[in-house]
Amino acid sequence: MRDTSVWLTIAVIALVTAGIRFLPFLVFGGSRKTPAIIERLGAVLPYAIMGMLVVYCLKGTHFASPDGFLPPLIACCVVAGLYVWKRSTLLSIVCGTLCYMVLVQLVF
Repeated sequence: MRDTSVWLTIAVIALVTAGIRFLPFLVFGGSRKTPAIIERLGAVLPYAIMGMLVVYCLKGTHFASPDGFLPPLIACCVVAGLYVWKRSTLLSIVCGTLCYMVLVQLVF
């Protein structure tokens, strides 16, 4: 690519990114009330996304042998238990990931 096309590509990417970031403030900003459907989506979507991530992470689990399902099951229990105990999403995800990696690399 020539220098001009590289700079044009970067400029287009920057403009689109800025537009996407500022669009909600332009549409829902000011003194206007946020529509009820948007508030409902804001309340429901985080749980739906987390559910989809759990399904995606566990889709390759096989139940033919214990080393196929025990590490993900134990790691999921660690994540859920830590979240219920500490109410910290970051802590529970990091500890669950570390638990899974230790189980897969050293135990099973």
